[in-house]
Amino acid sequence: MRQLIHNCMIFDGTGSASVAGAVLIEDDRIAAILPADAAVADIEADSVIDGQGATLMPGMVDAHTHLTWGSSVEKIYHQFILPPEELKVAAWRNARVLLDHGFTSLYSAGALSDRIEPELARAIEAGETPGPRLIPSTIERSPEGGEGVDTGDVFNGRGPDAMRAFVAYCAAEGVKSLKLVISGEDALKPGTSGDVLYTDEEMEAAGKAAREAGLWIATHAYAPRAITLALEAGARVLYHCSYADDAAIDAMAAKKDEIFYAPGPGVSVGALEANPPPHIDMSAMKASAAERIALEKALVPKLRARGVRILIGGDYGFPFNPNGRNARDLEHFVTLYGYTPAEALSAATMLGGQLMGLDVGQVKPGYLADLLLVAGDPTSDVRILQDRDNIKMIMLGGRMHKSPAPQPVAA
Repeated sequence: MRQLIHNCMIFDGTGSASVAGAVLIEDDRIAAILPADAAVADIEADSVIDGQGATLMPGMVDAHTHLTWGSSVEKIYHQFILPPEELKVAAWRNARVLLDHGFTSLYSAGALSDRIEPELARAIEAGETPGPRLIPSTIERSPEGGEGVDTGDVFNGRGPDAMRAFVAYCAAEGVKSLKLVISGEDALKPGTSGDVLYTDEEMEAAGKAAREAGLWIATHAYAPRAITLALEAGARVLYHCSYADDAAIDAMAAKKDEIFYAPGPGVSVGALEANPPPHIDMSAMKASAAERIALEKALVPKLRARGVRILIGGDYGFPFNPNGRNARDLEHFVTLYGYTPAEALSAATMLGGQLMGLDVGQVKPGYLADLLLVAGDPTSDVRILQDRDNIKMIMLGGRMHKSPAPQPVAA
């Protein structure tokens, strides 16, 4: 099947200025980028879409997704842990919600239940339920006991053998990326962000086992030592890293071609904006959020200047920070980190596609046709993408998830 989208401004994902033109799609991939003056009538296509001056851009990638953190813009849960049946309903809903909001690829940063994300990824791929492309994870693994945090689990003990067993379990379950919580979390247990929750030997064993199994590692790391352990284990993506010192920055920059970094501003901004009822004490979370934002405003530009690939994805799924608001990270990159709108969009598309390890994130011949048609110009104002109604078309692999409005036919 050949589809042509013309009369649009094309943002290709690289951060370059948008250009007028047309895109020819053949089956699930982009076949050609055509100039604005191309004779549309001369191009063989099964369907022709008039973009009416809208912006055609790659679908977005969320690099820090929690589909099992149940709250979304469609349904808020006031408890974090849900019964198994409801957890599955929420995860399936959240996948569809994120696709509805222009996210065509997701990299999971951990789940609240085993098996659920590999099952969801298979269902999406089979066309049984709508959702973005998904790199599935399993339950976040963090050590139990007083030095741990209040999320995650370790069901198979401590030590290198336990880490190898965990990796083997993930591989058998169909997980693609395993999540290791290496640092504590001040927002949940004040004063623990500097704690390092694994030994050198455990992280070394996990890294070696993951490489041998062909799995990726995602890491929750705040403290400089935790960052170093993540890098030494061969982590693909590091989250937060708020307390990175100069040595940690140097270490991350030295591996800039191997790693990705997602600071996760969404949850911090959401926590500061939250107005909880009197019986909910968010004071520790708000204090931690304010500190992290201040640190990351200095850290992100430093890492970016050193060539580290920095991605959007902000721990969405809390009641105060629900799934579906993920595009707010684009605005945070502009207002907090000094990105231009086009640079923020590139982080959400081209760089996110590199994290996924797929031909996504660019409007480029040979790439998968994961495309959005957006009313207005997001390269001037990224806030446009926070309103799903501004997204007139959502295409995933050449198939319409959301079709543009019917256009009048000439007499």
